[in-house]
Amino acid sequence: MSRLRAILVLAAPTALGSILQAGAQLVEMWLAARQGTPALAGWAVVLPFALLMQMMSGGAMGGGVVSAIARSLGSGRPDQAAGLVLHAGLIAVLAGLAFAIPLAVFPREVLGLVGGPAAAEAAAAYSMWLFGLGAVPSWMANTLASVLRGGGRHALAARVLVIAWAAYPPIGWLLAEPFGMGLAGLGAAFGGVFLVASLAMMVVVWRGGAGFRPTLRVRPSGAMFWRILSVGLVACVIAAIANMTTIMVTAQLAPLGPAVVAGYGISARLEFLMIPLVFAVGSALTALVGRAVGAGDWAEARRIAWTGGAMAFGVAFSIGVVVAIFPAFFARLFSGDPAVVAVATQALGIIGPAYGGFGLGMALYFASQGAGRMRWPLAAAASRFAFAVGGGFVLAQWLDMGLAGHFIGVALGITAYGAVIAASIRPSLWR
Repeated sequence: MSRLRAILVLAAPTALGSILQAGAQLVEMWLAARQGTPALAGWAVVLPFALLMQMMSGGAMGGGVVSAIARSLGSGRPDQAAGLVLHAGLIAVLAGLAFAIPLAVFPREVLGLVGGPAAAEAAAAYSMWLFGLGAVPSWMANTLASVLRGGGRHALAARVLVIAWAAYPPIGWLLAEPFGMGLAGLGAAFGGVFLVASLAMMVVVWRGGAGFRPTLRVRPSGAMFWRILSVGLVACVIAAIANMTTIMVTAQLAPLGPAVVAGYGISARLEFLMIPLVFAVGSALTALVGRAVGAGDWAEARRIAWTGGAMAFGVAFSIGVVVAIFPAFFARLFSGDPAVVAVATQALGIIGPAYGGFGLGMALYFASQGAGRMRWPLAAAASRFAFAVGGGFVLAQWLDMGLAGHFIGVALGITAYGAVIAASIRPSLWR
């Protein structure tokens, strides 16, 4: 019970932010659908890149930051934790630019490779605003929130992000519709909100919100960077594989037309909404497991991981069952186009029951970050790609199952993801 209580205490404030984030992203999808099927298809093409940025900055490289700071504090080295803040900030700036340059400067060329020229044209202005204005601020806000979580200050990190995600939907609606910016207004709203959020997070961290004051007068050190990157880089590769999976499935569906791409986009968004919901538990697991590992208590680290994994499985599985039972209801919330609704209904009915395995895998992935054990999560991401892309192609083309084959492949992929990571949480590997 003490482990469960510790996870809940840290997860509760993050859960509120995650619920608001999930709600904001649902409203975003609804607003995109109101702009018409071409705009929804354009939004769906940008979706994997936007999700990748959020996953890398918040859960992947952010997890590396949480893990590095938690392990430093767990081993009684607060000075090292203070020096890690500058290194984390530098990583955030460079990573944000890596998204901003291709997707804000060359959106038609990049997005056209995924969704074709029509969808890329519909998405171009949206991508320019979202990544041009929002990439670096989003990375910085999530990185500094990870600094706070590494110090066990999850509530303080959540406070700023709760305000940001609460502000995003009304500002997005205002810019998209009354101001007439359409889909581009959603990108401008995201960028503006996270610009303010990043500045607020800087003030909080600088004032010692993480339990220590950051040290900025420190020479950048390869060893300090590696404490973050040894976990964060592998986690970013895993996030990239996850989003590349969605991109490749989208590319396989693109020849079937914008309605099919838009319908699968709805399914993919609901699937990835599991991430912010599980992230509340996952962020607690990264910090708690990191502290336990820093103190040398690997048995406790494993027990914490399994406790959190069971919680995440229960939440994700419950949501997946509801979605699978009422797929048409959820599909109609986001589109009135019968063709789009039909594709989304089929996808949700097939993929929904697999959400439980996805939730389990995501929670144990975050726990693995805290432990610094990332090989098996990487193997799990590769297995997901193989089933969703390769398996889906075989089922759809060779076995002539059509769209159902693609969606079964996606479901098998996320189930394999959870099973492979779960197999790694054992004494012979976590020691």
